[in-house]
Amino acid sequence: MFEAVELGRKVSKEDYKKHEPEIRTQLLDVQGQIKEANLPVIIIVSGVEGAGKGEVVNRLNEWLDTRGIQTHAFWDATDEEGERPYFWRFWRKMPPRGTVGIMFGSWYTHPIIDRVFEKITDTELEAGLNRIIELEQMLTRDGALIVKFWFHLSKDDQAKRLRDDDKKFKRKKGESLEQQFAKHYDSFAQVSESAIRQTDNGKSQWHLIEASDKYYRDLTVGRVLIDAVRKRLSENESPSEPISNSLPPEFESAAVTILDQVDLSEELSRKEYKKQLKKYQDLLGKLTWHAKNKKRSSVAVFEGWDAAGKGGAIRRITASIDARLYRTISVAAPSDEELAQHYLWRFWRHIPRAGYVTLYDRSWYGRVLVERIEGFAKDHEWMRSYQEINSFEEQLCTHGTVINKFWIHISPEEQLKRFKERENVAWKQYKITDEDWRNREKWDAYKEAVSEMVTRTSTAGSRWHMIAGNDKKVARIQILKTLCQSLEEVLD
Repeated sequence: MFEAVELGRKVSKEDYKKHEPEIRTQLLDVQGQIKEANLPVIIIVSGVEGAGKGEVVNRLNEWLDTRGIQTHAFWDATDEEGERPYFWRFWRKMPPRGTVGIMFGSWYTHPIIDRVFEKITDTELEAGLNRIIELEQMLTRDGALIVKFWFHLSKDDQAKRLRDDDKKFKRKKGESLEQQFAKHYDSFAQVSESAIRQTDNGKSQWHLIEASDKYYRDLTVGRVLIDAVRKRLSENESPSEPISNSLPPEFESAAVTILDQVDLSEELSRKEYKKQLKKYQDLLGKLTWHAKNKKRSSVAVFEGWDAAGKGGAIRRITASIDARLYRTISVAAPSDEELAQHYLWRFWRHIPRAGYVTLYDRSWYGRVLVERIEGFAKDHEWMRSYQEINSFEEQLCTHGTVINKFWIHISPEEQLKRFKERENVAWKQYKITDEDWRNREKWDAYKEAVSEMVTRTSTAGSRWHMIAGNDKKVARIQILKTLCQSLEEVLD
């Protein structure tokens, strides 16, 4: 593969000066179109050490309007990044719609380096690359343009470049990272070629750039970027990849759903409730500190009908846990900042550090519930979300995060009773809105959506817990007990 790039192509300094103004003008023009079209552009900068990747990044920042471009350099993971799933550090740096983000050192860097230095196997590398393919497909389906550059130098050219740098910076032999990597040139070439082949596709293809001549390299990058943006903007809204919405035969019947299997008749006396509440709150408090010491993070997701008691359940949990160990994220309609990103972005950025707890009062499942029912997401958008959500949660599980997902179920009659109580009790009136009444009219549609959501996203590592909520005391104890059991299992 790389031999095909080693052609010795050059551009004279005079020709570079002649063509640079045109490239800069066109880049500024397409940057304006990017903003107008609300298009997020992700530029991946990778390649051989010594190929001038930093020079290219500086050149792009010189040519483009700095108000619409951000550069993110990913060195070794910080403590904050190392305590979260691998892709967290990249999600928090994704460019908003209408802007350009340069990933200097990207999600490709560590899988390739780790394989070269035999920290991972070929099988683990392939799994990591498949995860990258999933991420890039998720981003491109959401409308992003990903332009991936691989800057190549032959082995001889790299050796010469590094010798010149050693003299220039007065470096001793073997002290720089570039020198260490150069010793493994052949292994890097082999692993990199495999990675490029596996992750090269029409929606996020690789552009191999010969980097031995800086003038040729820089002009080529500018032209490729211009062409990629123009091509993307000239395309009509591409039809989404077909995603089957069919369920297995055993789930096809709409008459009986998984919600109908929840026993809502269970009750708990006030005396027994207080006894169990103290027991599980005390235990949860101890377990969360144990998890902190063991660096095991937790995520709890709370979904359910309006007035099902999510807030009350969360308050009983937070009363058990040291306030320094948890965060509660209350999810409402997305802000303008959140709408400028992929819908999972606002949840990725709240993933807890190792040993901490995040409680989501409503969550990413709004995509397949309210956004589906209310038409805020198109059919192909919410239908593909099941796969995206499963992938997201799998990454959390692989990292060691304990996930608990709760659907608090109540009957329509119990909901009506609680709605009327909220209207009649002054300090509860803020809890009831016209939207709550409108949602009630769509009970059957939500019931079907919930059943499909649970069927498609309840996995071994992050299964749904269906909580009987007609008696709030029963629901709270069920939830506290489940949280304690899940922590005991991983901390034993």
